[in-house]
Amino acid sequence: MRIDRRMTMAGVAAMALALGSASTADAKPGDPGREKVVAAIKADHDASIERLRDWIKLPTIANMGINHREGAEYMKQLALDAGFQQAKVIPTDGVPGVFATLDAGARQTLAIYFMYDVKHYEPSEWTSPPLEGRIVDRPGEGKALIGRGAVNQKGPETAFLTAIRAFKTAGVKLPVNLVFVAEGEEEIASPHFPQVVNQPEVRAALQKAAGIIIPSAPQSVDGQTTLVLGAKGAVELQLISSGEKWGRGPAKDIHSSLKANVDSPVWHLIKALNTLVSEDGQTPAIDGWFENVKPLTARQKELIAADVAAGNEADEMKVLGIKHWYKDEDYLTASYRLAEQPTVNIQGLVSGYMGPGGKTVLPGRAEAKIDLRLVPDMTKDEVVSKLKAHLAKRGFGDIEVNVSGGYGPTQTDENSALIKAERATLADAKIPTTMSARSAGSWPGVVFTGPPLHMAAGQFGGGRGGGAHAPDEWLLVESSNPKVLGFDGQAVLYADFLYEVARAKGR
Repeated sequence: MRIDRRMTMAGVAAMALALGSASTADAKPGDPGREKVVAAIKADHDASIERLRDWIKLPTIANMGINHREGAEYMKQLALDAGFQQAKVIPTDGVPGVFATLDAGARQTLAIYFMYDVKHYEPSEWTSPPLEGRIVDRPGEGKALIGRGAVNQKGPETAFLTAIRAFKTAGVKLPVNLVFVAEGEEEIASPHFPQVVNQPEVRAALQKAAGIIIPSAPQSVDGQTTLVLGAKGAVELQLISSGEKWGRGPAKDIHSSLKANVDSPVWHLIKALNTLVSEDGQTPAIDGWFENVKPLTARQKELIAADVAAGNEADEMKVLGIKHWYKDEDYLTASYRLAEQPTVNIQGLVSGYMGPGGKTVLPGRAEAKIDLRLVPDMTKDEVVSKLKAHLAKRGFGDIEVNVSGGYGPTQTDENSALIKAERATLADAKIPTTMSARSAGSWPGVVFTGPPLHMAAGQFGGGRGGGAHAPDEWLLVESSNPKVLGFDGQAVLYADFLYEVARAKGR
């Protein structure tokens, strides 16, 4: 970015603090109006942060039925306000989605995926109200905004919308056309999002795009970032054992003294759960589970090794609150395992009395909340079918398998035009970057990378945040480290990415 010489040194320092390393990136030939766009982003800083805080005040929580319609309408209006020419709410059998387009008359088209839902929260666990968006000092890093959705994903998404708005404010033609899709059920594994993407109008628009991104804030404390080329799939389900379905045990909670001659649906569920993993509680033991698991390629292992070499094992363990990897494996081996192994995880167990102290009951019902993480070439339908067959074979066919959402894994070629544009943008911003084969986390990218669209898809952005799904979720909005982007720097990075995509050829 070129800085006007008439600016005071104090002004230059303030801009550098907000922009981070993006302040050193100059426009490339073919980036008309970039200086005006950067100036518009800077001028919009306070208003942008307020827009983020206002959005945080309206949480959409899919599994609790909170603000389903309101969240979609708000998302639609945010898109229109940013400059999209048309936006509409797309009804589904569950929470609605949003579809928008911006035709700039450009040669190239980019698609954008947003989620506008968030995880629920317990206010008593937060140091400030989770819907307030309070700005606090983050020692050694700068100033951070705390709120549910700050980093996952409303903060990065607001930074992207700020970049789009800046083109409109500055009177600069957007270098690419945009196709926008958003959902309000990502946090429950996107059960109805395919209904949005499969709308003929939406699918036709997406087919014109060179690829699709989900905004993120992935920088580490030292400024490094990792581009992930894929993500595990996810299936969320509940396993329910009840006396009613089992035909044994009580139909309701009864006195625990009767355990001597009455079967327990809770123990029945526990016995079933024990069959799903090996004796160490780690490796999935469902019949045929690894049948379609595709091993990591030599190139994928090479990328993971390079990413591990650039990382910091001690810092990661500290963040996770652990002292050992599984089997005391070294960092590289554990990282290979993280990328290539599908998992069976218990999120929670619910049964009987859950209050303080004890209560002498024999519960008539027990529920395990489960998530399954999938790797290529596993599919949602395959694993659900195998789980049901596995349980039935062992005498647990009465246990209900209630699938609440899910999708398969996603993978994108590192040589795709989208990934090349991401790498070039980060290189120009002087952000050290590695690539990794696969994120252990999940997002419904397979609806884009799979048939019939076969798009390139990736997570992209700068800046830093943390605490997703946890108390005190945060996003860095002013960075004291020139290697890490603040909020304005994130928006500038997105603007530069749009220019880079405009230069891309092919898909």
